[in-house]
Amino acid sequence: MEAAILEKGKITIQDVPKPTPGYEEALVKIITTGVCHSDVHLIKGDWPRLVPPFPIPMGHEGIGIVEELGPGAEKFVAEGDRVILGLGGTGGGYWCGACEYCLSGRPRLCKEAKGIIGTFAEYIAVWAKSLVKLPDAVSDNEVSLACGGLTAYGAITKFVKFDVTPGKPVAVIGAAGGLGHYAVQIAKAFGYTVIGVDVGKEKTEFVKKLGADYAVDVDEAIPFVKDTVGGVYASAVFAPKLAGFELGLKLLRRGGVFVSVGMPAVDEGALSISPLELLRKDPLIMSSAVGTVEDMRHVVQLAADGKIKTHVSRVANLSEVNDIIEELDKGTYYGRAIINNLTA
Repeated sequence: MEAAILEKGKITIQDVPKPTPGYEEALVKIITTGVCHSDVHLIKGDWPRLVPPFPIPMGHEGIGIVEELGPGAEKFVAEGDRVILGLGGTGGGYWCGACEYCLSGRPRLCKEAKGIIGTFAEYIAVWAKSLVKLPDAVSDNEVSLACGGLTAYGAITKFVKFDVTPGKPVAVIGAAGGLGHYAVQIAKAFGYTVIGVDVGKEKTEFVKKLGADYAVDVDEAIPFVKDTVGGVYASAVFAPKLAGFELGLKLLRRGGVFVSVGMPAVDEGALSISPLELLRKDPLIMSSAVGTVEDMRHVVQLAADGKIKTHVSRVANLSEVNDIIEELDKGTYYGRAIINNLTA
C-alpha cells in the first residue's frame, strides 16, 4: 500500500506493507485524512523533544471503514463500521485504563499512552477502543473533527469546568484557523459571547460568518475588548505564535481563565509574565490538548446536530501532501485541508 513517510525533513510517498491488526486492533481502510498544523511542526523539527525516531509515518486524523478485526476487537467495532480516529495524536493509540490519570479521565497523561499516527496511508491498524462510529449525518469531509474539532472542544469545556458561565464574553485567538474555527462554533453552541481574533480583513470576515459575536483584527483587539466588555472572562489561544499567547493574557479581566492550545516552535522562546502581574490579575493559566474518546462522541454529536461544521479550504490527493504542508505553513488558507484520495 502507499503511505506518506517523513525522514530528514521531507515527506515521500512509499510502498509499505499493508498492516495486520493485532490484539484488540482494527484494520481501517482510510477514506479521508486531514492535514494538521502539527504535521508542519514535525516536518520542520519545531518540537525536537516530541519527535519519535525517524522514519515517521505521517497523519493523525482519519475517517474510514473497518475492514478486518484482530482478536478481541469485536467487542468495540464491527467490520463495515464507518469510524473516525485520531484523538489529536497522543493518547489515541493506547492507554492503560488503570492508572490515576486514566481513572481520573486524563488518559493522555498515562505513562503507557501511545498516539495514533499514520493516517496518510491507504490502511492503518489501530486500537479498536479509540474508534468512534459515525452517523450518516456526519460526512467524510468532517475528518478534522478527529483532532481540530476535539482539541477545540477540550479547550472550550475548560471554560465550563472553571466556572466561566454561558453568556460571558470569551476570546478565541487564531479564530480563523484549523482549530480556532471549531472553537468559535463550539463556544457559541455553549452560549458564550464570542470575540474571535485573527489577522486581516478576510479572516475576520470569515470568523464573523462562523457565528462570532465580534470579529477583530489582532492590532485592534486590546482597545476593542477594553472598550466593549472591559476584558474577557476567558481566552483560548489556538495560534501557533507566541504573540498570540501574549495577546490572550492581555485580553483577560482580573481572575480570568487562560487556556493554552497552540504550539509555537521552541525557537520562539518562552511565554513570560511577572509575579507582580500574576498577583494583580490573578489569572488561572492552563494548557489543553485533545480529549477523550467520550469527548469525541460529543463532538460527533454536535456535528450531527449541525452545531459545528468543518470549513474545508483545500482538497487534495496524497501526492500533493508536500504542497499542502507548504501552503499551511504560509497561512495560504484558513479552516482545514483534507486528502480524500490516498493513492498517489
